[in-house]
Amino acid sequence: MIVIITGASDGIGAELARQWAARQGQGLKLVLSGRQLPKLQAVAAHCEALGATVRVHAADLAEQAACQGLIRAATEAFGGIDVLVNNAGMSAHALLEEVQDLAWYEQLMRVNHWSAVWCSHAALPWLKASQGRLVAVSSLAGLVGVPGRTAYSATKFAMTGFFEALRVEMAPAGVSVTIAYPGVVATEIRYRGFGANGQPAGRSGLDERGAMGVDTCARLILDGTLQRERDIVMSAKGRLGRWLKLIAPGVVDRLALKALNRQH
Repeated sequence: MIVIITGASDGIGAELARQWAARQGQGLKLVLSGRQLPKLQAVAAHCEALGATVRVHAADLAEQAACQGLIRAATEAFGGIDVLVNNAGMSAHALLEEVQDLAWYEQLMRVNHWSAVWCSHAALPWLKASQGRLVAVSSLAGLVGVPGRTAYSATKFAMTGFFEALRVEMAPAGVSVTIAYPGVVATEIRYRGFGANGQPAGRSGLDERGAMGVDTCARLILDGTLQRERDIVMSAKGRLGRWLKLIAPGVVDRLALKALNRQH
């Protein structure tokens, strides 16, 4: 199986690579992409020790040419693609009224949404040939708008809509599309994400109590991908919120407010 994972330097992407290698070992061919080459190499070494064959591809996927280059490098190395996991992303937390320059909103959209569009577009011929699997790591913030997350929710709602439509387009070709919706996961992504001034926030804007472990999140994504599930909503609270939004939207708004870091 030939698998590409973007955003694989650390966090969910790195753990997903390690778990995939632990589960499949020999016969697994991994292409790991991210912006931090030393971290990618460390993840690759772990996966290789478990028997996987690994290529690393350091790139900033906020540009279409870089996304096309990733797919080209993967197919040149291994001759095809069976799975593309669109996991590259950044976080952000700011009330809209606090933001002076919206340029980072556009940058966030390029990283979170457009990188997934560009990579998927370039990979489609290969995925159709293998009747492969396409995975998008969205967020519960891509199902329910979260206060303080206007930029982030916008990128994840865009991902959700794009991949839901693409799922229907690809069904006749035998390509499955799985959308994962993590909630708050115990990684550093929120601390490195954009704050109101466009600089790293340095803290989480969400209530981190009860955050899901990254190992659990990665396992749920791996299981759902292999089973070609449509959607992976990772918690009872997330599943409840998805339906409450339809029947009691005001309740969901109040719950979303409670998700804010009380120090904000």
